[in-house]
Amino acid sequence: MSAVADKRTPRERGDPAFLKRTWAMVVKEFVQMRRDRMTFATMIFIPILQLVLFGYAINTDPKHLPTAVLLRDDGPLTRAVLAAMKNSDYFEFVAQVRDPAEIDRMLASGEVQFAVEVPASFERDIRRGDRPSLLVIADATDPVATGTAISAVQGLVDTALRRELRGPDDSIAARAPPFKLTLQRRYNPEGLTQYNIVPGLLGVVLTMTMMMFTALAVTREIERGTMESLLAMPIKPVEIMIGKIAPFVLVGFVQMAIIIGAAHFMFGVPILGSVPLLIALTTLFAAANLAVGYTFSTIAENQLQAVQLTFFFFLPNILLSGFMFPFRGMPHWAQWIGEILPLTHFMRIVRGIMLKGNGFAEMRVDVLALVIFLVVAMGLALMRFRRTLD
Repeated sequence: MSAVADKRTPRERGDPAFLKRTWAMVVKEFVQMRRDRMTFATMIFIPILQLVLFGYAINTDPKHLPTAVLLRDDGPLTRAVLAAMKNSDYFEFVAQVRDPAEIDRMLASGEVQFAVEVPASFERDIRRGDRPSLLVIADATDPVATGTAISAVQGLVDTALRRELRGPDDSIAARAPPFKLTLQRRYNPEGLTQYNIVPGLLGVVLTMTMMMFTALAVTREIERGTMESLLAMPIKPVEIMIGKIAPFVLVGFVQMAIIIGAAHFMFGVPILGSVPLLIALTTLFAAANLAVGYTFSTIAENQLQAVQLTFFFFLPNILLSGFMFPFRGMPHWAQWIGEILPLTHFMRIVRGIMLKGNGFAEMRVDVLALVIFLVVAMGLALMRFRRTLD
């Protein structure tokens, strides 16, 4: 019996040292977790971030959408129709324009989501029973953002003028709807979701890959000790940063060509604007994300932390930029955060060029925001680089 090897585990034999050794490993892991504060913070704050964003910031039924109005008739019936639209909570009149060209400009730049054009002699034609047309124009680049509002305005036709058409005008209200509603869905008249999603994928893919690859590449240099060798050479930190970023810009060109080609030839997404302008602004956006990745590499102590920082930055970008959910459906505090993120502005740029045919003038605010973000990110990267590796 003694010659036969005892194949039972220490736990099965009742070895008292088994529990001590296991407990020591548990304590060791807790100590390691306490030392790696970045990982611990990521485990705690990412669920909190997801809970806050999905619980408070995400809304697929946006209301109070900015609307411009062109009034050619300002009678009581016109005011009743506009009041009914406003009371639906989907429309918020922010501007009164003078001509259709101003409507085109505001819709192209994204200043308004809707525009309403009231024709001349609107009230007179209603009272005569001629059923005039009321034109409602929607920026339909994002069908989710405008779909419910369009359904709401269609329901207003029968009820908007019931209170006004009384007495001698009762016969008008009793017949067919007193006016016709003409809906014009611009930039995406068929409401195709791929027109909205596929161009946005260009920004999402560049955000994820540019940041992660740069952060990992630089952090790998630090882990291997080759970064200190670079610093010992007669080369400046800014030269190292540009040298690290430049190759990934070329990778971004390849990704951009693949996505834009697939969007146009596979999904039929139009490219109405300037392709060279799209390339130039995509390069600017890629450089901004590369600068963020470089900054993360100066903060992270290892490649795992670099990935965690990248994901922590990527999550708000994809949720608050208008890629997955309507931007104007979010509360104001979430919109303020979204305005800081580069993906928000690039979404407007790429959709504006491809779907609206926008030029630089319509996108100058978003371009300026990307330039400021790039300068700030590069400045932080250089400051952190000197402080951590000198």
